[in-house]
Amino acid sequence: MPVTTLETPPANTPAITPDQRKRRIAGMVVWAAAFAVFVWLVGVPTSDPLTAFGWLWLATIAWRNYLPWREHLLFLRDWGPVVVLLIGYNVSRGAADKLFDPHVTPLIDADVAMFGWLTDGKIPTVWLQEHLYDPNHVPWWEVVTTIVYISHFLTVPTVAVVLWLASRQLSYRFIRRWIALSVAGLVTYFLYPAAPPWWASQYGYLTDEVARFSSRGLDVIGLHGAGNTLNALQVHQSNPVAAMPSLHTAYAMMAVAFFLPMVRRRWWPLLFAYPLAMTFTLVYTGEHYIVDVLVGWLYVAATFAAVGLAERWWSRRKGALSYPGDSAT
Repeated sequence: MPVTTLETPPANTPAITPDQRKRRIAGMVVWAAAFAVFVWLVGVPTSDPLTAFGWLWLATIAWRNYLPWREHLLFLRDWGPVVVLLIGYNVSRGAADKLFDPHVTPLIDADVAMFGWLTDGKIPTVWLQEHLYDPNHVPWWEVVTTIVYISHFLTVPTVAVVLWLASRQLSYRFIRRWIALSVAGLVTYFLYPAAPPWWASQYGYLTDEVARFSSRGLDVIGLHGAGNTLNALQVHQSNPVAAMPSLHTAYAMMAVAFFLPMVRRRWWPLLFAYPLAMTFTLVYTGEHYIVDVLVGWLYVAATFAAVGLAERWWSRRKGALSYPGDSAT
């Protein structure tokens, strides 16, 4: 039998009563309204994990508002260490460009070698912007690409928390892969800082101009505050030379790959549409080369393989230690 992330089915949760269902609906309506106001006034919570998980905690309270408070406090117990790790990741990621000079031309050469025959000898980012980008007009598809880009900051935490509500065992498996992938990416940022297309253009490594406009679509739907928050994050808090690997597409692929063993194959194209949309978004808006994306997907495969091996080793070790005839017991 093939090894999957779903080794045992989650336990069935007891059905809620009609009164509990009404309380759940009311709670989620209140939460959704409050979150919409927050996004309108402040922006999408992309700047720090504490804010994002604060809203997710409130969502779990709204979803299960009929439970006693001690049940809601379990969220802090389980997610506190994860949030601390993610905050540390964000802080250290911002310093990852201090050790070595950024790599620029190898990424450009790789994209030209793979796709230059199709893009007139240019990197795909330049070709896409020449055909689709208008600095004086925001087309409808940039609303879509902006939403896809912002989803990076919320999709993985949301999936992890939904799994936590449905099955703690599944959520822990998902979190282990998430943390391992993040650590692998962070180590690479320190050892191999790599500049994205917009940076290469800004510093003269590309003769063609590359615009950076991943949040421009928010202006069309009136979420100026959300765009300002994201722009501030990109300018002041992020590492500008953390292109390799692309954790944006790696996270998107991880969120999809984790569920592949659990869904019928006919739905796989729909699942894969998300990482493919993220890939188009990042390449089009000047954030990443395609080679960054491909390496990010390789990191996902390596992470799943490594974590899966570690989980099976730990399972066998626990079984051996708990065996009645074992000398260690």
